[in-house]
Amino acid sequence: MDELARLLAERACERLIVHYCRLVDFGNATQIADLFCEDGEWRGVDLHLQGRDQIRAWFSEREQLTRRVSRHICTNLAVDLVSDDEAESLCYMVNYRHDSRDGEPQLPVTLEVPKFVGELHDRFRRTPDGWRFASRTVELSFVRRRLGS
Repeated sequence: MDELARLLAERACERLIVHYCRLVDFGNATQIADLFCEDGEWRGVDLHLQGRDQIRAWFSEREQLTRRVSRHICTNLAVDLVSDDEAESLCYMVNYRHDSRDGEPQLPVTLEVPKFVGELHDRFRRTPDGWRFASRTVELSFVRRRLGS
């Protein structure tokens, strides 16, 4: 693969990560499934989703949490091509989240410490529709605990 093609592939994968964050943060989480391969996989601490249908179903429920305001911040991102059609990446992720208590929007949103800090381990695959997530694994490094828990 020539240098330009490599850079374009890396950038396409980086854009998937950014697009994912924007979808979940701005109330369009259901569309996240479209960023995954048909057999894509999403893994979290207590959750494993296999295939686009499961991913869409779970993120559709997330989208219904209109009381929640979140911002996912991804940094230290590095995409490495494994082959012409596969890539992987690691980035750090910080999630700020606020849930309104009475269901009404509160402006400005009270800024709290991050909900969690962790790592996103992504694998990508080139498809006829462009680059897609083959898998995403969320590993938490620091988690804010509720008082008393």
